[in-house]
Amino acid sequence: MKLRHSRELIIDPSTFGPAPVSSSAMSDSTPSLSSQVSDPAAEIGLAELQEKLRKLERRDWWLWSLAVVVMLLLTFAVFSMTFPGMFRVDDPFFQSSLERAVRGLIGLVLIFNAYTIYQQVMVKRLRRQFSAKLDEMRVLQVRAEEFERLAMVDPLTGLSNRRVAEGRLAAEASRSQRYGKPLTVISFDLDKFKQINDTHGHLAGDQVLKKFAARLSSAIRLSDFAARMGGDEFLVLLPECSTVQVGALLARLRPMETEYGGQKIPICFSAGWVGYEQGETTEQFLERADRTLYAEKRAGKLGVMEHPAPVST
Repeated sequence: MKLRHSRELIIDPSTFGPAPVSSSAMSDSTPSLSSQVSDPAAEIGLAELQEKLRKLERRDWWLWSLAVVVMLLLTFAVFSMTFPGMFRVDDPFFQSSLERAVRGLIGLVLIFNAYTIYQQVMVKRLRRQFSAKLDEMRVLQVRAEEFERLAMVDPLTGLSNRRVAEGRLAAEASRSQRYGKPLTVISFDLDKFKQINDTHGHLAGDQVLKKFAARLSSAIRLSDFAARMGGDEFLVLLPECSTVQVGALLARLRPMETEYGGQKIPICFSAGWVGYEQGETTEQFLERADRTLYAEKRAGKLGVMEHPAPVST
């Protein structure tokens, strides 16, 4: 396979629309950040806490129902004491026994009410504790998702990092080999990036990286994949796309510049791309793309030395 490469020198800003989306590539491609892996132990713990809360709710209803029954009995006892004529008996022993029974019933009701109040206090305390545990678990879950996102995303540019890129590349290479679909990888390297840092400062360099990443994300299809491999190096995967279509993507990236401190900084880059060959490993695939990129950078430097810019007189 013939390896093609290109050097893009960016001078002026321009706006280009996004590329069309391949529906078949979107259906098979795996999103890099859309799926979050949940912890089974955390889900089990959360389910157990929710089950305990449901038990507390049932216990609360049982206590209130029992309290209503006891209150009805107390009402009946008070009613019987208010109207003694309904139970008038001449036997004094029966009268004293009835009075002791009523007093005992009232005592039991008071004890039960005290017990009910105690149970209610305990239920509310346990409910507060379980609610606090649920809040803690939710906070921990949010933190775990945030840590996972930080482990998968480059914090400066918002693109996927090298770890995710290697996994996505392996998946796309396997899919290309299985279905015989083309797969193209493009390696980008920003030119004179160290000179930008030395001249304008590292904050300006960060601005250049963010600008290039944003432009790259808007230029590719939804089924494509972009990542920052480290430093000023970027990688783009183009599923179901041959190398002859790379020129359309590069056309969307030029010209490009950013503004920092009232100065416009042109963003220049070199690009090298290759198509996937059946049977090669992902390491070999990336190595071929990098060789193409570095060959282009060397050719660009030699071209500048052999053809210096003319000097106006």
